[in-house]
Amino acid sequence: MSVPITDRAALEAFCRGLAGAPYVTVDTEFMRDKTYWPQLCLVQLAGPTGAVAVDPLAQGMDLAPLYALMADPAILKVFHAARQDIEIFYNATGKVPAPIFDTQVAAMVCGFGESASYETLAAKLANAHIDKTSRFTDWSHRPLTERQLKYAIADVTHLRPVYEKLAAQLDRSGRHGWLDEEMAVLTNPATYRLDPADAWKRLKVRSNNRRMLALVRELAAWRETAAQQRNLPRSRIIRDEALLEIAAHTPSNTDELARTRGLGKGFAEGRLGGDVLAVVARVATLNEADYPPPAPRRDLPQGLGPLVELLRVLLKLRCEENHVATKLVADSEDLEMIAADDHAPVRALQGWRAELFGKDALDLKHGRLALTAAGKRINLVRTEAAAQ
Repeated sequence: MSVPITDRAALEAFCRGLAGAPYVTVDTEFMRDKTYWPQLCLVQLAGPTGAVAVDPLAQGMDLAPLYALMADPAILKVFHAARQDIEIFYNATGKVPAPIFDTQVAAMVCGFGESASYETLAAKLANAHIDKTSRFTDWSHRPLTERQLKYAIADVTHLRPVYEKLAAQLDRSGRHGWLDEEMAVLTNPATYRLDPADAWKRLKVRSNNRRMLALVRELAAWRETAAQQRNLPRSRIIRDEALLEIAAHTPSNTDELARTRGLGKGFAEGRLGGDVLAVVARVATLNEADYPPPAPRRDLPQGLGPLVELLRVLLKLRCEENHVATKLVADSEDLEMIAADDHAPVRALQGWRAELFGKDALDLKHGRLALTAAGKRINLVRTEAAAQ
């Protein structure tokens, strides 16, 4: 029977047993449907030999040994789709676990396609079938069932052969360096800082009206702060649609605010309604110089559409030849920028991406490279212009 670790002494003993281990696989189970901050409910750890589940909700539980392990520079921390797991540790300690290895990113480098699922990698690399029945479960409920614990621990035990085989494949291909840029983003604390001043950038604002943008910015910052203080999801404070409608119509009193779809009189006359009206009134006093600039227009110069499509074919061809996911090399916006500018500030024109795709993209753009079809194959042909 699986028994989770529920006290510091046992956790410390397990972490001490990892001394000298080259890596530890890590996964977390958490709940955040009713809270702003994710509630950590379970942590799973597996070294090269043993695996455990750690119960953060156990009475008096002290996770200091776990946090020390996450900060140990001598042990590689292996995650799959690491961002949310790392966010939890960053929120708890103010530090990002390091060094790290994300098997989802590594899988893209190794030719497993876009955002390879853990189930796919476990099946192909660990010959394991993942029982998904416990995925959508209430991890905060105690006691945890045997099925829940087996499911949770399997995530890190199967992750061991997944990591080892991906790492070996990267060694053979010499592509470890290809992960560096992605890992740099994941280990950058700025990735996990939730600054209310930047919250508006996550909203899809279909307007370049600067006054409206200022309202969206200030309302989103207020909502983010209110959600953090109350530990509630943003949507429990006010939904995106209502926030954008308020920014568009600028209500000046409770009656006008109450007519916002999805709010009503109770909200408008309550404390949150008063806060919203105060934000609207404050923005009305701002100078135009304090408004955020509109998003730059990125209209393609006329006639570049076909070139973008040729670049898309080239990208797919080069990525298939090199067994790497296209998402890791360039996206549609990158292709448009390359089509418009030889010196576009995109990753596809830098480092290994330039060697794999970027240089060929510029050659195709300038007629030094051509695409030809032979049956079902697309071939690259150097043109006479390339020799001149």
